[in-house]
Amino acid sequence: MAEDQATATLKTSTVEKQPETEPPRVMTTTKRMMVAIDESDSSFYALQWVIDHFSSLLMTTEAAGAEGDLLTVVHVQSPFYHFAAFPAGPGGATAAVYASTTSAALLSRVLQMCRAKQIRAETLVLEGDAKDMICQAVEQMHVDLLVVGSRGLGKIKRSFLGSVSDYCAHHAKCPILIVRPPKEITS
Repeated sequence: MAEDQATATLKTSTVEKQPETEPPRVMTTTKRMMVAIDESDSSFYALQWVIDHFSSLLMTTEAAGAEGDLLTVVHVQSPFYHFAAFPAGPGGATAAVYASTTSAALLSRVLQMCRAKQIRAETLVLEGDAKDMICQAVEQMHVDLLVVGSRGLGKIKRSFLGSVSDYCAHHAKCPILIVRPPKEITS
């Protein structure tokens, strides 16, 4: 009787055996990471952190002709409003030139950091409220990971001033990584 059960079990197991299938295909799709920067050291620390930790994914291999994933670095500048009651004079023009010069200097620094590690990067300058514009760009560009720095504002300052990283953590349509710098940078 025990032999009959063993034979029945053996027959059952050979009948239930699944046919072998092909190994799963590996799909190579480019991922898009976005780092939001401003003039702060904490935002550049976040960019350097991404370069240090994700360089193998973002690196362009010239010898093989292969391109890695794409890093988009976004800077949002405040809009400049000129009212009819106050004609735009040399001060208004200087402010607009200053903003574009600041953005150009920031993005030049970004591209130097990326080129030093052969990172495939693009830069983007937007105008408006940083919190809203970053979240809109994430959604429109189908970003896979948003990285922002943290200035380390206390609870009171954060509640009055607002926090871009906090807002993005709640409203961005992708995973977000908030990089907090060591204490000596935030001080």
